Amino acid sequence: MNDRPETEPTLRASAAMSSFLLYRSMDSGPAGLTEAEAARRAADTVSEDRHRTAAVRSLRRVGLALGSPFVALLAGLDIVFAVLGDAGAATTVATMILLAVALRLWQQGRSSRAVAALRHSIPNTMTVRRRAADGDPAVEREVPVDDVVAGDIVVLRPGDALPVDVRIVTSMDLLVDQSTLSGESLPVGKSGEEEHGFSTRPVPASSRLCLAGTTVLAGSATAVVLATGTATYSRGLVATARQLPRRSSFDRGVQSVGWTLIRFMLVMIPSVMVIRGLVDGSWAQAAVLAVAVAVGLTPEMLPVVVTSNLARGATRLAQQKVIVNRLNAIADLGAMDVLCVDKTGTLTEDRIVYAHSLNTAGRLDGAPARYAAIAERHRCDVDIRYGDAITALLTEAPPDHAGTGEHTKIAEIGFDYTRRRSTVVVADGAEHVLICRGDPDRVLECCSRIRTDHGDIEMARQDESWRLVLGDCHARGFQVQAMAVRRGPARFQKYGARDECDLVLLGFLCFLDPLRANVSDTIVTLETHGVGVRILTGDARAVAVDAAVRAGLDVASVVVGDDLEDLDEDQLLRRTHGTTVFAELTPDQKARVVTAFQRAGAVVGFVGDGLNDIAALRAADAGIAADTSTAAAKSAADFILLDRDLGVIADGVLEGRRTVANTLKYVRVTASSNFGNALSLVGASALVPIVPILPVQLLVQNLLYDLAQLALPWDHVDPDYLSRPRKWRSDGLVGFIVIFGLLSSVFDVFTFGALWFGFGGDQDHAIFQSGWFLEGLLSQLSVVLVLRTGGAPWGRRRPSLAVISATVAAAAVGCWLPFSPLAAALHMSPLSPACCSFIGATVLVYAAAAHVVKRVLARRRPRVRAARSASPARLPEWSPTS
Repeated sequence: MNDRPETEPTLRASAAMSSFLLYRSMDSGPAGLTEAEAARRAADTVSEDRHRTAAVRSLRRVGLALGSPFVALLAGLDIVFAVLGDAGAATTVATMILLAVALRLWQQGRSSRAVAALRHSIPNTMTVRRRAADGDPAVEREVPVDDVVAGDIVVLRPGDALPVDVRIVTSMDLLVDQSTLSGESLPVGKSGEEEHGFSTRPVPASSRLCLAGTTVLAGSATAVVLATGTATYSRGLVATARQLPRRSSFDRGVQSVGWTLIRFMLVMIPSVMVIRGLVDGSWAQAAVLAVAVAVGLTPEMLPVVVTSNLARGATRLAQQKVIVNRLNAIADLGAMDVLCVDKTGTLTEDRIVYAHSLNTAGRLDGAPARYAAIAERHRCDVDIRYGDAITALLTEAPPDHAGTGEHTKIAEIGFDYTRRRSTVVVADGAEHVLICRGDPDRVLECCSRIRTDHGDIEMARQDESWRLVLGDCHARGFQVQAMAVRRGPARFQKYGARDECDLVLLGFLCFLDPLRANVSDTIVTLETHGVGVRILTGDARAVAVDAAVRAGLDVASVVVGDDLEDLDEDQLLRRTHGTTVFAELTPDQKARVVTAFQRAGAVVGFVGDGLNDIAALRAADAGIAADTSTAAAKSAADFILLDRDLGVIADGVLEGRRTVANTLKYVRVTASSNFGNALSLVGASALVPIVPILPVQLLVQNLLYDLAQLALPWDHVDPDYLSRPRKWRSDGLVGFIVIFGLLSSVFDVFTFGALWFGFGGDQDHAIFQSGWFLEGLLSQLSVVLVLRTGGAPWGRRRPSLAVISATVAAAAVGCWLPFSPLAAALHMSPLSPACCSFIGATVLVYAAAAHVVKRVLARRRPRVRAARSASPARLPEWSPTS
C-alpha cells in the first residue's frame, strides 16, 4: 500500500506536540470532555457518518438489483412491447421486472439484517474520562465505541483492543501488540515521553501513538483520542484497498453463462421473426412474437435466484458467527481449490506453552525449568510471551530442589528489548543465586562456563556441541530460551545489569505454539472435499514446517521468500504444484503466490489479519479475516470470522457448493427449456398457419415457472456434488441446452400434432394455444424435478418440501387459468378432459425420457473427461493433491 492515509500528517503533528499543546489542539483537557460536548461532537461526526454509510449501502443494494443485464434486457423488451401496442404483454413484463427487483432487494435486505444483528451482538466498549458539566470532577465509565469522539480522554488497560487512534499522555509499563499494523510479532513499548527521529519512521513506529487495531498487553495509560471510525489511520487505507481490482471466479462464471444465453437469443430471435413473417406476411405480429421469444429466453429471475441462494447461505453462516461482506464470495468458497493460511493464529493458537527443558548435551533435564519457575515466582516484571507458560510449571513441577529451603527475592533486573533477557536474584541459605533467562545469543554473551555431566567447564575449553543442540531445537520449530545461573555469597550491594556476567549455562527451555483444537481433522475434511491447505507465512522455515507436520500436512516441498525472488512467473506457477509451505514471505510475496495459484487454474481463499495482508486478501477469490484483524483487513476481506476456526471455513465451503448447485439447476434447466420452447416456436411458425402461443400467454407461463423456482435455494443437494469444488462455468452448458432443448421440442411437436388434428385446434385456435401453454408449463416444472439431481428423483435424492410445494402450486394455477375468469383476458379456452389427460400423459413420458437421457449422459461423461485429460496441455490442470 503506497498511498498514505490523509490523516498521517495530523498523526505525526500530534505525536510531536507537548501534552499542553495537544489538549489545546483537541479542545480538551486532562479531566476529559463534558457529557454535553461529547454528545455534540458525536452528533456532528459519528451519527452523520453512520447515516451516510447506511444511505450508501441502500443505494448500492438498489444499484445491484437494477444493474443485472437480464433486468436491463427485459426493460428494453418492455419498451418494444409498448411501442408495438401490446399493452397486456408490456404490463406482464413490467410486473416481472418489478417482481425480480423487489425480491432481490428483499433477499439482500434480509441477509444484511442477519449480518447486522451479528455485528451488534459483539460487545465493544471503551473506558473514557468525562465530566457531567464544567467544574464537576472527572468520572471514568464504560461507553460504546460508537459514542467515543475525538478529544475524549480514554484509559487503557490490559486486554483493550483499540478501535480508535490515540496519543499517549501518561503511561506505566505499557506494552502493546501492534503486529496487525506493523507485522512486528514482539510486544512494543509505548509511552508519552518525547521521542526523537520519528519523522523518518512509519506512523505505527511512534512510541507516543497507539492506532486502531492495537491491543494492550500489559501496563496502563491515559490517552487522547485523535480519530474515530472512518477517520482512523487503518481505515484511511480502506479506500485504497477497495480500489484494487476485484473479479472473482463467481463473477467470471456468471458473466460467461450470461453471454452464452445472450448468444442463443441473438440466433433465435431473428429466426422466429423471419419465419413467422414469411409464413403469414404480418411482420408486425412477427416482431411481437420475436420479442416474446426474447422474453422467454431471458432468465430474468436468475439474479433473484442467485441472490436468494447467496442470502440463504449468508444467513446460515451468520448462525455460525461468520460475517459475510460480499455475498458472491459464498459461491467462491464453493469453488475453492486452495486455502492459503498463516501459521500463527490460524493453525496454531498464537500462544506459547512449555514443551520441555534440555541440558547442554541435548538430553531432557528438569533443572533449567525448575530455575525458571523459581525466578518466575518472584518476578514483578511482566513477561508477556513466556511468563504464563513458565508460571504453569509452579503447579506442574514445583521447584522444591533447585536449592535447599525457601527462596527470598533479593533483586530483579527487568527485561528490555536491548538486552533481551531478564534476571532475578534470590537468597538460598547463605548464598545469592542470580537466575538469568532470555534470548540464547544474549544470555550466552554473559556466560563464561557451561554445566556438563562432569561439572562446570570453561566455555573456551568446551567444544560447542551445545550450539548443535540449540540449532536442532530451532530446526524442530521450537522457540528457545537459554537458562544461566551464578551462585555467590550474600551481599548488601545493589544488583544491576553489570552483574549479568560470569554465568553458568544450564541448558534450554523449549516452547511451542500449540495447534488449535481439531485443526488436523478440519484439514482432513477440507482435503477430502477437494480443498488443499497451503501455509503462507512470514515465519522461519523450520517453524512453519513444524506447524505443518503437526497439523498433518504432507510437506513435500518448501519455498522461502529468498527463493521466490529468483523465480519468474512461469517458474513460480510450476512450483505451486507440490509445494505445501511458503515461508519467510513478505506481504507482496504472499499476494504473488496467491496469484500464481490462480494462474495455475485454482480458486484461492486466503486468511489474513493485518495491513500487510490486504494485497493478498484482495487478490484471492475469497478473502477471510478474523474479527481481531485491523479495520482495513476486515474491509478488504469477504468474510469475517468471529471464531478463528478452520472448521467454520469448511462449513462455508459446503454452503458455497450448495449455492452453486441450486443456482446452476435453475440456469441449466431454465435455459434448456426456454431454448426448447424457442425451437418449437420456430417449427410451429413454419408448420401451422397461426401464432402457436400468444406473447402474453408465453409471458404468464414464464412468470409462473420462475416463481416456482424461487424455492430452489431450499432444495436438497446430492452428497456427491459436495465432494469436490464446483465452479461457475459455461463449459458443457451449450451441449446441455441443445440436447434437452431438442428433447423438449420433440414432445412439443408431438403435442402440436395432437392438438391440431385430435383436439380441434385447427378449428379453435384458442384450444391449440391453451393446450400448448399448459403442456409447456407442466413439462418445464416436471423436468426441474428430474434434472435437479444426478440420480433418480425419488428416495434419498427427492426434492425438498419447499420445491415440491412450489411446483404443485404453479402447476395448479396453470391448470386453473384456462377455466378461470382470467381465460378471456389471456385468450384461452377450457380444455376437454381427454385433452387434459393427453397432456398429463405426455408430460410423464417426457419426464421419463429426460431421466433416461440424463443417465446416458452421466455414463458418458467419465469417458469424455478421460479423453480430455489425455490431450496435451501447456500446463497440468490444477488439483489440490498435485
